[in-house]
Amino acid sequence: MSDPTFDTFAVERLIQGFTAPTLPQRRPDRETVDVADRRARQWTSEVTGPLKPGSDAHRREMCRMFRETFNPYRPSVLEWPTLEPDALQRIVSLPIWDIAVHTEGKARLRMAAYAATVDEPDVRAAIALNAWEENRHKEVLSRLVAAYGIPLLSEAPYVFPKDTEWAYLVTGYSECIDSFFAFGLFEVAQRSGLFPPELIDTFEPVMQEECRHILLFANWVAWHRAQLPWWRRIGFQLKVAAAWVYLGWERTRLVRTLDADGNEHTHDNNFTVKGAQAVSAVDISARELLTLCLAENERRFSGYDPRLLRPQTMPRLVRIALRFMRAGRSK
Repeated sequence: MSDPTFDTFAVERLIQGFTAPTLPQRRPDRETVDVADRRARQWTSEVTGPLKPGSDAHRREMCRMFRETFNPYRPSVLEWPTLEPDALQRIVSLPIWDIAVHTEGKARLRMAAYAATVDEPDVRAAIALNAWEENRHKEVLSRLVAAYGIPLLSEAPYVFPKDTEWAYLVTGYSECIDSFFAFGLFEVAQRSGLFPPELIDTFEPVMQEECRHILLFANWVAWHRAQLPWWRRIGFQLKVAAAWVYLGWERTRLVRTLDADGNEHTHDNNFTVKGAQAVSAVDISARELLTLCLAENERRFSGYDPRLLRPQTMPRLVRIALRFMRAGRSK
């Protein structure tokens, strides 16, 4: 792994080398899919008492949660609905597809790379499964853009991270930020009626999988920190703080990327915060959007054992911000 760049096939081999869930060979019926979907949203540990971060029980149950809520059918089983011209144009014109595909590609590599360094078998398997699911999300996006004729830039080779723990932290906290806003924006899109219900239904399990991902990440951070001796714990906390500073800086600028041919392109890396206008024909204030993000965040986590830790930074920051925002139509 001395070469810092890897083509797409090398990334696939890395991921499949860590985890390869057994998927059904036959297309399941609707009832089977619905049962698996409900199982992915509801999980309670059979262990009694608290799940203290860093304990064997906490580690075991966070990994069990992720393993037992794995959905082998959705979003593997997808039917792309035929779109009316207006809906198709709205989908094609969303300025997210290139960066969304590339983000999922980076996430799968970084998670697989970090999983390779983890000695604890259950934790390694859970993070590797997370990488596999990120790979599935990338496949879903790739199939969507192919189904609807959305043009994409050619993908540049992915760069293997030099510091795999740092890469995993940045990826995990980035998903915590993006998912928090995506939960609200997805609900805005559903209420707006601009997109057909069939398309919303197709992406609903993808959104819930992202909820599982950040639930695992939040509990891994607490477990990993508790495993460290005090002098290494200080360094880890500094690395966590640096990751938040980096992500804050990243979301205040435009991202310049190179495609496979070496051409430079510019993307807005903060679409999840600014995308309400793209998914709704109705004006929505910042306060309304943030309140909806909070509600959707709580709803999606509500089915999982409350003793497992939830990502707290974004909900806390938003609650503080709402105290200083007047109810109104200001954007």
